[in-house]
Amino acid sequence: MKVPKRLQPLVDYGMVDEILSQLMSGKEAQVYVVRCGSAIRCAKVYKESNQRSFKQAVQYQEGRKVKNSRQARAMGKRSRYGQKESEEAWLNAEVDALYRLAAAGVRVPEPFGFVDGVLLMELVTDAEGNAAPRLNDVSLSEETAIEYHRIMMAEIVRMLCAGLIHGDLSPFNVLVDEKGPVIIDLPQAVNAAGNNSAAMMLERDVDNMTTHFGSFAPALLKTDYGKEIWALYTSGKLQPSSKLTGYFERSTVDADVVTVMQVIDHAREEENARRLRELAAKEME
Repeated sequence: MKVPKRLQPLVDYGMVDEILSQLMSGKEAQVYVVRCGSAIRCAKVYKESNQRSFKQAVQYQEGRKVKNSRQARAMGKRSRYGQKESEEAWLNAEVDALYRLAAAGVRVPEPFGFVDGVLLMELVTDAEGNAAPRLNDVSLSEETAIEYHRIMMAEIVRMLCAGLIHGDLSPFNVLVDEKGPVIIDLPQAVNAAGNNSAAMMLERDVDNMTTHFGSFAPALLKTDYGKEIWALYTSGKLQPSSKLTGYFERSTVDADVVTVMQVIDHAREEENARRLRELAAKEME
């Protein structure tokens, strides 16, 4: 087929020898099946920011590392330079996540390089060598659903131990090869330690998986893996080998709102006093 404009640099650089077919077109990118020497891989071509329907929500970007303070300020002000840097950071997020998660043993497509907005990576295939289907398109027996759910909970734990949360995990973002689930689509991956919405996103990812597999194995719908995993993580006890039960005992103790408000008021008074001291010191200069 004709070489798409965005893939031409990879052909010119000798990274891609032939474009075989278009695999899919999504809200953020188009994916092509390509030949690289004797290997068949896929090339994810990210759409321009004004063509994507998936918005770069601040909620996902919170806690991500940036090059320097100048870049952080520019991104915060949404200047032209800041928007350019924000776009570059968004594009690099999936690449960084894939390398990080692959090193941690998470089942993700193996990345092979990132050039001019194109991510070259492993083509996940089924037992016959065809492009693997999405989890959403696969019918499961109750036994297989329970096993795949167990695998996905273990993968989510490995991701969290590597410091990341998918943030948009669903049956549409998981492929199924002959060995089971493979996690894909990670441009919105969340920094678990630096994002205030991390717990909510982790539980949402877990709930999405449990709801899907629970449609084949209803007993899974009674589990509470999300809160169990997060509790282990925040207590420093979570390990890739952690044995999960799917049970979490929720606290029945009412929050001590009065004490919390007293602490807040005390902190506010201390801050006001500090500012008054600084003002008085400046007046004496």
